[in-house]
Amino acid sequence: MNYTQNERIEQVTDTTLVIGVDIGSITHYDRAFDNRGRELTKRVFIFNDDIEGFTSFYQRADAIKTENDKDCFRSIIYC
Repeated sequence: MNYTQNERIEQVTDTTLVIGVDIGSITHYDRAFDNRGRELTKRVFIFNDDIEGFTSFYQRADAIKTENDKDCFRSIIYC
């Protein structure tokens, strides 16, 4: 998927939940934002690099999506 910068920006709409993830070797951190960059969570969510950690991340993202009337979420990975 080779998108130009403008094509990537156009994918984010009013109903998109954007999740920024800081990837570590064992522990990862995420924050949730709306399409205008406003934070939707009060605290950083910490999860581990295993199936339980990813499951908790996914469940939390799905809950935030539902609470804020979003229809999809995109993850932006920071390394």
